[in-house]
Amino acid sequence: MTKKLFDKYRYSAILLRELVITDFKLRYQGSALGYLWSLLRPLFLFVILYVVFVYFLKIGGDIPHWPVAMLLGIVMWNFFAEVTNQGLKSVVGSGGIIRKINFPKYVILFATSLSAFINLIINLLVVGVFMLINGVEFSWTMLYAPVFILEIFIFGLGLAFILSTIYVKFRDVNYIWEIVMQALFYGSAVLFPVVKVLEMNATAGHVLLLNPAAQAIQDAREAVIPALSAGVSSSIFMTLVPLGISIVTIVFGAWLFKKRSPRFAEDI
Repeated sequence: MTKKLFDKYRYSAILLRELVITDFKLRYQGSALGYLWSLLRPLFLFVILYVVFVYFLKIGGDIPHWPVAMLLGIVMWNFFAEVTNQGLKSVVGSGGIIRKINFPKYVILFATSLSAFINLIINLLVVGVFMLINGVEFSWTMLYAPVFILEIFIFGLGLAFILSTIYVKFRDVNYIWEIVMQALFYGSAVLFPVVKVLEMNATAGHVLLLNPAAQAIQDAREAVIPALSAGVSSSIFMTLVPLGISIVTIVFGAWLFKKRSPRFAEDI
């Protein structure tokens, strides 16, 4: 049985590896700093947002280790944005190869997701350096952080399945998704502590945490910096609803993608 599974997915695994390598090589081809941009982009964004929101607007200045929490939020959000945005265009962008070769189309989405995951790993190393500089104490709760990264990945991949399928027929979805992402960015508490929203309006804060991206980012922050859980009540309902949304999204997305993928070559 193991040999059958190996033979069945061997070709897909080889193709996946080649697509990931190609995507990562092409990403910064022609740039002077090359792969360094994987580190510099989130760092520059963090510096700008820190100066505006923490230094001038004084948001989160009284929260322990908030700069590290904000950087972690930015890194996780960038990962989510990369999985969904790159995934949305991945099938259409691979139209040439899809028309010429018959292969499982999900490999294309997995390739863009794995490429985003490599970027995430690099960016998390930067977060680790900032934790050392900022004096964040390492604790066993950090072991939970990968679980929340997996949660935001599942949600992002599910959306990528849905968006890439729709984008094959309706290119307007790209512009609609750009607007949705702007709303989700501010609705995912990347730039401000969730506790501040809960203090101003508890209902709005709890609605915000039903968003799987917001919940995953907040939970990862609490895993890395347990002091951030102060003032943020947690319940089974608030945990299960975002998790349920993520599972429904990936199941529906995979089903829709599988159903429509045989027609991709004709529709692109």
